[in-house]
Amino acid sequence: MNNKQNKIVVKNSINKDYNQLIDSIGELLKSARKQVARTVNTILVETYWGIGKRIVEYEQKGGEKAEYGTKLLSKLSKDLSLKHGKGFSKSNVYVMRLLYLKYQKFQTLSGKLSWSHHVELLSVSDDLARPFYEKQCIKENWSVRELNRQINSMLFERIALSKDKKGVLELAKRGQIIEKGEDIIKDPYVLEFLIDYLYHDINYICRIKKS
Repeated sequence: MNNKQNKIVVKNSINKDYNQLIDSIGELLKSARKQVARTVNTILVETYWGIGKRIVEYEQKGGEKAEYGTKLLSKLSKDLSLKHGKGFSKSNVYVMRLLYLKYQKFQTLSGKLSWSHHVELLSVSDDLARPFYEKQCIKENWSVRELNRQINSMLFERIALSKDKKGVLELAKRGQIIEKGEDIIKDPYVLEFLIDYLYHDINYICRIKKS
């Protein structure tokens, strides 16, 4: 083997090692982002559950009537948005309250599901159907979009009426969208929560530096 061929072999070896380094760093970053996303999501769900708990306790303490309850949610949405930024639309505040009403023990909430998953699940009014979709979502690792599709296809009702329950479940798996870790960080609720937190954190740091 001449010197020119030796140089080519060495260069190819270096390129291979470098590409492996890039891939290795990429895998590390992907893993870290997944962990951060899941941690943020757990905090987000716990925080929103806590907000829902406080709203319900406030209502019970004052013996709020249903019509006033609606006005309360509108007022809360407006005031919380002004003071704390995005994430407090009337519909989102309503879901926070509903989350607590349906899961009054925080330990009964699955840490494997995102806030967006819970929003979809709470759109199911049937208290028998909701746990079914929740369990299937965790078992099959459904994305939010897939969960929405299965709910709209009335999977629970189809299984309840069918003699071939296993067959219906197998059919439901076709075209299934599996959730990836990086999808969680793209969740609009998670993004809003993160951006708002960072915004207030940066403002706080700036105030400290000025003082």
